Amino acid sequence: MLTEDETESVRIRQVIENWALFRDAARWDDFATVWHDDGWMTATWFQGPAAEFIRVSREGFEAGASILHFLGGFTCEVHGERAVAQTKMTIQQRAPVHGILADATCTGRFYDFLAKRDGVWAIVRRQPIYEKDRLDPVDPSAALSLDQEILAGFPEGYRHLAYLQTNAGYTVKPGLPGLRGPAVELLYREGRDWLDGSPRPGVPL
Repeated sequence: MLTEDETESVRIRQVIENWALFRDAARWDDFATVWHDDGWMTATWFQGPAAEFIRVSREGFEAGASILHFLGGFTCEVHGERAVAQTKMTIQQRAPVHGILADATCTGRFYDFLAKRDGVWAIVRRQPIYEKDRLDPVDPSAALSLDQEILAGFPEGYRHLAYLQTNAGYTVKPGLPGLRGPAVELLYREGRDWLDGSPRPGVPL
């Protein structure tokens, strides 16, 4: 028999898995169900309300943007009707870089603030943690040369993803949490405060 917290954790895990499946499959109405109305999404290329994220994700998909998500290990802390979940993830985006089709692959964690309202778990805030990344030409025989000065100007955990996205016309936010450093330590503190009853899920980036 599962404990009550274990049962809630299973339900939360389903929310996290639905996020990736619904978004990547372009099931936009279903994708909206994983968010509470006040949900907030932060990504390298977007920071704002979940409803706006759904809209721009749909527009990007319809315009041909190729961004996929893969999930791995999962852990969750449940305090009553609040939870913080961490899920290992990989983001992969395909786009031309200097005329060569390439895949940027970024590994990290989704750090999610969740709440149970009217019996339903959903995301209040999602903040990815960007741990490491790489950039590879789709054709392994192609020679991809990057501007090292521009590359070095992006944060270590997502610099290759940022390089590809900037090249594709996105505006990339600096200073997002990585494996180490003050940004991720602040995020962890905000998570603990959320579980302890803070009125807001930290200060979304």
